[in-house]
Amino acid sequence: MESDEAQHIAECIGIAMDKSDMVGHALGITLEIIRPGFARVLMKVRGDMLNGFGICHGGITFTLADVAFAYACNSRNRKTLALACNINYSASAVKGDTLTATAEERLLSGRIGICDVTVTNQHDVVIAHFRGTSYGTSERVQANL
Repeated sequence: MESDEAQHIAECIGIAMDKSDMVGHALGITLEIIRPGFARVLMKVRGDMLNGFGICHGGITFTLADVAFAYACNSRNRKTLALACNINYSASAVKGDTLTATAEERLLSGRIGICDVTVTNQHDVVIAHFRGTSYGTSERVQANL
């Protein structure tokens, strides 16, 4: 169990990152939960997110997962960047679906981390599995924490 201080830091990081994430705002992504090494974000699929087949564009789903990945990786106040990410799609999302991306850190060893993100719809159907490898820099996300 994480300490109250670690949870407070994670929440402060979530607020700070949310304020400056213009792509997340444009897509309507909202942060639901953040804890050290964990984050859950939500997004409603809009008509302008659909590809030529009338389903949610894979890049939109990837971006949702990447946002959750970023929150989870940076939740300890170490500025952390993606080294590599991959995604596997298992079902389609359609207009009106509410997608949830849940990111869970699997490994944190020194500066390197591995985080898995599962994207589901409102019926708990898995839409995609995302895995990201991260690199923690020597910088803080928020200097005053």
